[in-house]
Amino acid sequence: MNLVPVSFDSIRIGQPLPFPLVDEDGVLLARKSFVVESRAHLEDIVGRGRGLFIDVSDSGALHRAYVDQLQTLVRSEKSLGEIADTKLSAEALRKRVVDDERIDWLDLQVQTNYLLRDSNPETFQSRLVRIDDILSEQTQRNPDGTLFALIHLSATETQLYSATHAMLVSAMCSLASREVLGWSESIDAIVRRVALTMNVCMTDLQDKLALQVEPPTPEQRAAIDNHPKGSGDLLRTLGVGDPLWLEAVRYHHHKLPGPLLDKTPAQRMARLVQRADMLDKTPAQRMARLVQRADMFAARLAPRASRVPISPAAAMQACYFDENRQVDEAGAALIKAVGIYQPGSFVRLATDEVGVVVRRGQNTSTPRVAVVVNRSGMPTGEPIVRDTSAREHRIVASVPHREVKVKINLERMLPLTATTATDRPW
Repeated sequence: MNLVPVSFDSIRIGQPLPFPLVDEDGVLLARKSFVVESRAHLEDIVGRGRGLFIDVSDSGALHRAYVDQLQTLVRSEKSLGEIADTKLSAEALRKRVVDDERIDWLDLQVQTNYLLRDSNPETFQSRLVRIDDILSEQTQRNPDGTLFALIHLSATETQLYSATHAMLVSAMCSLASREVLGWSESIDAIVRRVALTMNVCMTDLQDKLALQVEPPTPEQRAAIDNHPKGSGDLLRTLGVGDPLWLEAVRYHHHKLPGPLLDKTPAQRMARLVQRADMLDKTPAQRMARLVQRADMFAARLAPRASRVPISPAAAMQACYFDENRQVDEAGAALIKAVGIYQPGSFVRLATDEVGVVVRRGQNTSTPRVAVVVNRSGMPTGEPIVRDTSAREHRIVASVPHREVKVKINLERMLPLTATTATDRPW
């Protein structure tokens, strides 16, 4: 590294960092795009190391972002005074992060962890909006890459469990609500935020349980059982006033099987006669049901110290049927949105090759797969992309992550997730 010192006052509060910050020994203090929330927060970062530095190879990042904004102002014929006074906006830097194919998923994971532990009403909602915007835009721009990154992180690590879990559930629900259920943008926005915040009152406990070998203690079990109400109450104290949001959080563990959509009075009466548990759901309960099924999938996928995860295909099957062993409409919507074999999951092909799913296909069971283990059981030098709709490359089995010994390089694999028009699912 060729390090250069950075002025304490040059770091803009509330805006994503355009470069990583390190101390004089090169020890990382804050990743690129990390948001420094306050002066005290910056002092805490500086206090953890010896000085504040950046690698000279990153020093052009701030300049490029600044020049981009100046050029935009010139093209819009702003006055010289306005151009001279311009400052690099948080939105401009946030857009650069979102538009970057190499989005730093580990950094977004850390930011989400900070959000879920934020008890300050003055900063909680601004943090939430920032993270939700980045995750939502990335999900829309590259849904396969988003699923790949989050399923890979969920299935391979136990650190920051709560943050990874919340991001994956949010992304899955958003894809199902928009692409399958046809819910409005306003409802989609609420669903995403319900998913991000449903467990906000038990973040510490969730992360501890992921590393805990013993079964939950009676006190821990009580906290788990009470967390829907606890999260709703905490969100209200943090400034959340949307009644749909709060109700959906409180209902996200309720067992409410049956159709998502409202029925006519005649249909409702006939159904009540047939089965009393098929009550119509309110809009908040419909959102809660979708979040619940995605929550089940993500929880089964993640490793715990006390158990191994199951394969993504098996995890998805578990949320496909409701409590009455009927097809669950929310679960079915999730499968249609993300596929039976989701990006980031491993499969075995008819050729006896093992690959990782990189893109959803024209239907739920024929994704694009990058082969990482050849038929002889040896790692491939370069991933070979197969179209599993071809009979000779069809999928014959799902493979749990723990059975694949090849280490996946996230940055190397994500470019393979880019979707073309002909690859769009259904």
